Amino acid sequence: MTRATTAVLVLEDGRAFHGTPYGAEGETFGEMVFNTGMTGYQETLTDPSYHRQIVAMTAPHIGNTGVNDEDPESSRIWVAGYVVREPARVASNWRSRRSLDEELRAQGVVGIAMPGTRALTRHLRERGAMRAGVFTGPHASVEELAERVRRSPSMVGADLATQVSTAEPYVVAAHGEKRFTVAAIDLGIKAMTPYRMAERGCEVHVLPATTTAAEVLALNPDGVFLSNGPGDPAAADYAVETLTGVMDSGTPVFGICFGNQILGRALGLGTYKLRYGHRGVNQPVQDRRTGKVDISAHNHGFAVQAPLEGSFDTPYGRAEVSHVNLNDDCVEGLRLLDYPAFSVQYHPEAAAGPHDAAGLFDEFRALMATKGDRRG
Repeated sequence: MTRATTAVLVLEDGRAFHGTPYGAEGETFGEMVFNTGMTGYQETLTDPSYHRQIVAMTAPHIGNTGVNDEDPESSRIWVAGYVVREPARVASNWRSRRSLDEELRAQGVVGIAMPGTRALTRHLRERGAMRAGVFTGPHASVEELAERVRRSPSMVGADLATQVSTAEPYVVAAHGEKRFTVAAIDLGIKAMTPYRMAERGCEVHVLPATTTAAEVLALNPDGVFLSNGPGDPAAADYAVETLTGVMDSGTPVFGICFGNQILGRALGLGTYKLRYGHRGVNQPVQDRRTGKVDISAHNHGFAVQAPLEGSFDTPYGRAEVSHVNLNDDCVEGLRLLDYPAFSVQYHPEAAAGPHDAAGLFDEFRALMATKGDRRG
């Protein structure tokens, strides 16, 4: 079979970028976003938070280290499409098992290699994230393709966590002596996250996204964790209902990314769509209590609306914004002052890095350690 020689990326506003096929051939649709990470493309591709998104890498050279069997964050590639500037011609790493192009083709992920990734990123920065399509081989006119893109689903209102969550519960055993039991609600969890908790003596029960509060509490967990995930948090009422039931019991709570947004909704806060989102491993976030700045990994297109100054009232007592993004003052964390719960908008599991925020798992462990004291 002859491989197609041309490909085109078409945005919903009619802007088109031409290149060559990379990965599988065919067509794909999704929300067009960009990732600023210089490393970690394998973790990006297998992060369930990227479900139904076409990801453009701003780093110019992708695929240098190939694909291995140790770094995936889930059982498959989740991105809807992939955009790179210059694919590596040779995969060179001692752990590499196959090239990135081979892996994309094997999993049916349609991509494009094109010289205009910088122009694409600037366009998205000015116009905001939007729907897009990638088409390889002979195709209709750009105007017709753009109309097809505009008919594709929007990310606003999309309930995607249930599509990426585990179908059945599973357990990640504690490393060494078990000290805590954690119930982790899988809204699109990455494999490294329960691993980080297991390193700290936690037996982690990973549960489907639609698990009820009664089912969570039946495990008698020392803490409940809400994971990252894709889609619009305003569409995930089931997760909010579960979290509300958990918090009514007084159980400690820790959420990241999508979990931060679900906690915000449980506190009565709203969420909104960011203009182009935060995606990459280089976002500066400040802890407002200490002034310390962490460089953090991000992957989100929605954020929580909350007062940046002072505390505010919630059904569970007072709360405050604990962290902010220094690029745009976006809410990056919430902390309850009268209840054992906190959350952050970023990914502290350090897959593929950085490691600045790993101490948040220690903070969760310390919070769980006080559970018996509070109940006594």
